[in-house]
Amino acid sequence: MTLCIIASKSLIPTKNLSSLYCFCSLNIGFSFKVRFIFFSSLAHNFNCSSELNSHSFKAEGNIVSNGIVTRRDANIKSSYGLYQNLILKTAIENPGAFRNIHWVGPDYFNALVNDSDLFLSVIHSIRYRPRMVLKIFRWAEDQKGFKHSEFVFCSVLEVLVQNGFMRSAYWVVERVINVNMHSIVNVLIDGYLNKEISSKVLDLLLWLYTKKSDVERCLWVFDRMVRNGFLPDVKNCNRILRILRDTNLVGKAREVYESMGLFGIEPTIFTYNTMLDMFCKEGNVQQALDLLLEIQRRGCCPNDVTFNVLINGLSKKGEFEEAKELIAEMSNKGLKVSAYAYNSLISGYCRKGMLVEAMGLGEEMKVRGALPTVYTYNAFMHGYCKQGRVDYATQWIPVMLKKNLVLDIISYNILIYGYCLLGDINEALFLLSELRKRNLSPSTVTYNTIVDGLSRHGDLEGARQLKDEMIDYGISPDIFTYTILINSSYRTGNIWMAKEFYDEMLRKGLEPDRVTYTTCIAGELKLGDVNAAFKLQEEMLAKGFPPDVITYNVFVDGISKLGDLGEACELLQKMIKDGFMPDHVTYTSIIHAHLEIGYLKKARELFDEMLSKGLSPTVVTYTVLIHAHAGQGRLELAFIYFSEMLEKNILPNVITYNALINGLCKFRKMDEAYRLFSEMQSKGILPNKYTYTIMINENCDLGNWQEVLRLYKEMLDRGIQPDSCTHSALFKHLRKDYKAFAVQELECIIMDDKETAEATT
Repeated sequence: MTLCIIASKSLIPTKNLSSLYCFCSLNIGFSFKVRFIFFSSLAHNFNCSSELNSHSFKAEGNIVSNGIVTRRDANIKSSYGLYQNLILKTAIENPGAFRNIHWVGPDYFNALVNDSDLFLSVIHSIRYRPRMVLKIFRWAEDQKGFKHSEFVFCSVLEVLVQNGFMRSAYWVVERVINVNMHSIVNVLIDGYLNKEISSKVLDLLLWLYTKKSDVERCLWVFDRMVRNGFLPDVKNCNRILRILRDTNLVGKAREVYESMGLFGIEPTIFTYNTMLDMFCKEGNVQQALDLLLEIQRRGCCPNDVTFNVLINGLSKKGEFEEAKELIAEMSNKGLKVSAYAYNSLISGYCRKGMLVEAMGLGEEMKVRGALPTVYTYNAFMHGYCKQGRVDYATQWIPVMLKKNLVLDIISYNILIYGYCLLGDINEALFLLSELRKRNLSPSTVTYNTIVDGLSRHGDLEGARQLKDEMIDYGISPDIFTYTILINSSYRTGNIWMAKEFYDEMLRKGLEPDRVTYTTCIAGELKLGDVNAAFKLQEEMLAKGFPPDVITYNVFVDGISKLGDLGEACELLQKMIKDGFMPDHVTYTSIIHAHLEIGYLKKARELFDEMLSKGLSPTVVTYTVLIHAHAGQGRLELAFIYFSEMLEKNILPNVITYNALINGLCKFRKMDEAYRLFSEMQSKGILPNKYTYTIMINENCDLGNWQEVLRLYKEMLDRGIQPDSCTHSALFKHLRKDYKAFAVQELECIIMDDKETAEATT
């Protein structure tokens, strides 16, 4: 049965009441559906232009006397069509209509907000007017009672995408995500819109998920698309790969890359560069080189970024010759070799201490027109600072300033690191104040470097005060700050202070990481408390940090130093059983322990075993072997190890030379000792206080007092402060009560000689 009643005054303005009836259809289930049915006279009364009516609905079906529509579908369609005319008329007569949430329209527009079916039909009826659709959607969305649905979003997006309003569609997709309507993906995949439109909307969604770094949803949408015949835009694939690379999800990145090939998404050079960068960052440089061959085989031309990524990867692995070959290949292909390419290689050389090679590249880059940058000079300074040659590092400052290059915070951090390495904390603190004067903000790294410097030189209280100062300046100590302080506390035997720093770290909401736990374990082992160390390892495991190679190395080293070689070897076997291969650190620790108790033969056997497993010894491995053999008069073997490390391009350091010089002096081979003393300086390795103390000690024993004075004066001139060991060596033949007086007199004589020399010049 069809019922007709006059609509409420609250819905339609009074002047239109004579033209409006409410149409109700009574179902068998006694539920009612109500739709507004307008007389045709209402549409005529609007007096709309021909443009307004061009897309209006023309009622289909029979109309009986008195203007009452008797066919149900025609009635509903007629109501939607007339709603279209109402909206268009309102928009033309009132340009401010629907523009913002504060616009108040006629009451009958409330139905648009409350009735999703009506809203969808009206959107469909004005689908050729995308701006109007967007305005109505924005207005309706902000009205009380509006219900978001996947179908409303889909319909609005369909209109916008069909008409090329992609920027507006982007905004609507943002709204989809903001209201957590993520299930729209399923609606699109299931074919609610045509495939072309769905594909574009899905790509917009994917793009926004990548911008938000929502890895989980990126992978979900990508997977749903490719498995249902929707091919994501390759740009979106590249964005996903970059996110996965940056979050170290290497396995997932490989899966996405393989899926691209499987489903026919053609990679671009940006795709390849991202994969190359990822391979290099995880150390798989060979895989990166293989991919380069594949790129060229597919006819895709590598660009400068491709080569820069590979050069950087090779340089970090120490494969300098291959990196230089790539620079030459870049040049041959007509690609510009920028400072970025050279900087990677220069930085690699400097990290390895190969400063001569680094300087040579610096000259080459200038010849090729690649101007050095702040990064270039920072690499040079870092290389010198690592060798303790801060005076050489500071010589680059005027060079930089002459080229209008300003020191950055990294430059200052490097110099501060250099001075801390030398133990010159006062100069490091001076640089801290200077960088503030230059309007540079010290970073956590800046403070951590000085805190570490103070800690390493036994000034735990000074380190603690500096930690408090950084807080006063608004810089929060991080997990590294506290780990440094905890390590220093253990090193000085102050277990109470170590626990205080640990508790403070927890109070500040910082959770100990693997490094912190390992540091605490090493500290307990240093203090001889093996049980406490194992208890910490159990806590570490409970917090989700299972033991790794480093954990085992710390235990092996600590237990070895406690003299329990049997347990250390058992740990080594357990390590292998747990699936961890011992590395050079593991073997070096056990070799060192055997050498310390005089088991030289067993140490050599372990060294050979290490080599047979394909492990490369480091400067530390060779230095402990050289030190033990030279100290026991086995100088021939010591020099064999020394020659072997040079052949393997493992650069000796000042400790290596000190070990050889000490062995030579001990057995009165002074000529060879002086030869090495000269050789190390020619290689840019400056003698330290231990080198001078060794030389002074032996010359005192030989009665070479003039040489003793010369060495002592040279030591002071170089800014190397003698310590109690130096003075003990210098005056060991004097009675104790004369030593302090002798030191004062000696320094006065030296200073008087220095002033006389300056006066004559």
